[in-house]
Amino acid sequence: MPSDEPAPSWWARAARPSRPALPVALMVRAAVGMAVPLTVGLLAHRLDLGVFAGLGAMHATMNDRAEPAGLRASRMASAVLASALGMLIGTALQHADVSAAVLGTALTLTAFASGALSATGPRGSAAGMLLLVSAALGSGMPLPDPWWAAAPMMPAGAAFVVLLGLPGSAHLRPASDPRNRALAAAYEAFGRTLADLGTPQGAASRQVLTARLNQLQDLLPRPRRPGAESARTARLRRMYEAALAATEAATGLLWAWRPVPPEVAEVPGRLAAAVRQGGGDVVVPDWRPDTPSRQALDVALRAAADTVAGRDAEIATAPAPPPDPWRLRVKLLSRGSVRYGLRVALCIAVGSAVTANYPLSKSYWVPMTIAFVLKPDLGSVFLRAVSRSIGTVLGVAVTAAVVSLTTDEWVLTAIAAFCVALLPYATAAHYGLNTVAMTPMALILLQLGGQSSAAEFWPRVLDTVLASAIVLLFGYLLWPERPRHRIEPRLVDAATALRAYLDAVSGDAGRAEVWLRRTAYRALADARQEVRQGLSEPPPTGRLAEQWLPATAALERLGGAVAAFAAQLRYGGRVPDPAEVGRVFRALDELTAAAREHRPPTGAAARPTAPHDPTRSALGRAADELEALLAR
Repeated sequence: MPSDEPAPSWWARAARPSRPALPVALMVRAAVGMAVPLTVGLLAHRLDLGVFAGLGAMHATMNDRAEPAGLRASRMASAVLASALGMLIGTALQHADVSAAVLGTALTLTAFASGALSATGPRGSAAGMLLLVSAALGSGMPLPDPWWAAAPMMPAGAAFVVLLGLPGSAHLRPASDPRNRALAAAYEAFGRTLADLGTPQGAASRQVLTARLNQLQDLLPRPRRPGAESARTARLRRMYEAALAATEAATGLLWAWRPVPPEVAEVPGRLAAAVRQGGGDVVVPDWRPDTPSRQALDVALRAAADTVAGRDAEIATAPAPPPDPWRLRVKLLSRGSVRYGLRVALCIAVGSAVTANYPLSKSYWVPMTIAFVLKPDLGSVFLRAVSRSIGTVLGVAVTAAVVSLTTDEWVLTAIAAFCVALLPYATAAHYGLNTVAMTPMALILLQLGGQSSAAEFWPRVLDTVLASAIVLLFGYLLWPERPRHRIEPRLVDAATALRAYLDAVSGDAGRAEVWLRRTAYRALADARQEVRQGLSEPPPTGRLAEQWLPATAALERLGGAVAAFAAQLRYGGRVPDPAEVGRVFRALDELTAAAREHRPPTGAAARPTAPHDPTRSALGRAADELEALLAR
């Protein structure tokens, strides 16, 4: 199906789980990380402390990734430290025996901080959610002796999970380095893109390639100062930059609907195999490229082969810009972060008011559920609320059945370890499956803590439905941030990034354009993801997302057109025509204005089905497509 065709129905998209690969290493670490703290607690007759250490291990598992040791440790540390802080807040409130009004106010303030932090990015989202979840849990779970020991036990359990994932001697093998594996996966996706050039599957292959490059970029964070990388990381970065140059040429060929010989399309696969082996010579065939984009691909493939073999290669890229130390602070104080903080705080305030006036046996389950459902980077809030309710019913049924058969602490410990082992796969597959796995684990931990019984499990369904209803009403239907405020800002960001990329190609930015191109492609991927999430929601969100889908696809094609135009400038001797550049800039400005004014374009830009004439400017045809899309 072409990439800009809408899904047949929103509910079919919502119910369909993905099929990720089985993350065996993560699952084993998760099981051992949960089992050991609980076992130590049982043997030491301090299961109360073991439960909190197990919670810390679970929160670390939720943020475990196949990453280099430093990145992995920092990701898990930021999440678990926020979790420990939340636990300290919650247990202090419970120990002080504050009134319901004070507790609700404290949780509402914590919710605002949690929401603002969550809107800063994936790591902030994880830390913000766990800050609120742990504060809610700490306010209601049985306190250990002494009460303040709950918070430090969580980092202790998380530290064990971190230690389990530290590389041993095997990490010296290239195939065991997550960055090598990600680079090889990017080259494989690159090969599929080359094989699909000139076919309807090309756009989907390019989206997979962009995702692989995004993952690789995340595993190679920009150094804070020049020369701060090891020789191994520096070589990986050079191979990554060579891959970026090669994929730019492939994107231009994809837009031009121009295939390459099969023997050329096989080169990235051989590069991927060489990367996994730690290097080696890969021969690029002499195939006589006859267009600027094909010549750009040939040059880029030869440079990539040189970098994989460990030879010096001329790559037309500038050094990666250093990270901005003020970026997180700016994001925390941005309008989007404040708005999301207020959204979470409103839902928690309503939930606190409800639990204070109704006899709910575990009032902390409501704010905990709100925190999970409102996590900003997990997709549709509507679908999460529905999936959470259904998943909780199934999870409670499973737990009630287990506890009716046995309450032996050793058996329950084994079951908790099994449930947490399912989390890495269930989280990647579907949010509802994640809830089915997480609910029994949470209830069994409460059972081990001496707080719950089988008769008390079913009220958790009522709590979950109540929390989901609060989120749907106050955080979704009545909240002024309508769906257009999610989709359209992403499109504005993508159009702005493409404008900067085109300005660099047609101007004097030269070697720095690679990073502007990367920024543009990431922004395009984010816009596409937001539209896809909208398509899986019921009207009016799904209808709005469908209206913006052609514009999203047009912006993605424009990225390929600019890449083809860059090749024409380098290898075709073309001089930028200010009139053509101006047409594209005006179209981008008009599309940006339409997004800000909530006016989806009504024109139709037909996708090309024949190769682009290399004698004609790629930018001219791109301008034609955009103007046809924007025609009223």
